[in-house]
Amino acid sequence: MSTVAISIVVVVAVVLAAALIIRVVRAGAGRRERVLRRRFGPEYELNVAQHAGDTKAAERELEERLRLYGDLRTEPLSGELRERYVAEWAGMQEMFIESPEHAVTGADQLLARLAHDRGYPSGRYEEQVAALSVHHAEHVQGYRQIHDTAARAREGRADTEELREAVVHARPFFEDLVRPPHHGAPTGSETGRQHHHGERRSESGLRRWLPGNGTGTGTGAGHGHTRFGHTRKGGAW
Repeated sequence: MSTVAISIVVVVAVVLAAALIIRVVRAGAGRRERVLRRRFGPEYELNVAQHAGDTKAAERELEERLRLYGDLRTEPLSGELRERYVAEWAGMQEMFIESPEHAVTGADQLLARLAHDRGYPSGRYEEQVAALSVHHAEHVQGYRQIHDTAARAREGRADTEELREAVVHARPFFEDLVRPPHHGAPTGSETGRQHHHGERRSESGLRRWLPGNGTGTGTGAGHGHTRFGHTRKGGAW
């Protein structure tokens, strides 16, 4: 085989190898994106936007959160502590009519304490939110919103509608953290039925506790499950 022919074969082999490597790398990146999207949901898109569309940088940050907090073991609330938090949330709701700023600030502090009692880091807000984003990705943005709005309220830069919206969006996050845990994975059809019924009882109990969900602590009793309750004076969360 001539030198020219050998050179052509070598070049073709290098090109094919490079194409194969690119294909493998792209496939790996696609798998990584799918895994992160499934794990983080809306948090994935939010993080990409915060990195000005730089997907690789956003994914590196999310992977770092998983490395740091993916194996974090959290603690369930005792029944007594859960009821105390639900009653305190209802109290913030009542306070909103007279003092929206104090209600939002108090709700922000309540959520920070609740996260701490569940076992999430509490030394720094940024660290706490990063850990929460791994385990409560669907609703953690509501915590960010109320935290930022509380800071604006302390400076007198938040109007009443902004304050109300912050608490409305924070409520699903509160429900997520205060909800009774699901116990273990079912094994077998009979265990599965017991587990399913147990979950329904737990969810029913939570709805009774939460304000604006039919019966129990809230002042919105009798109106079914809603996104937020109504105070006796007509305010809404």
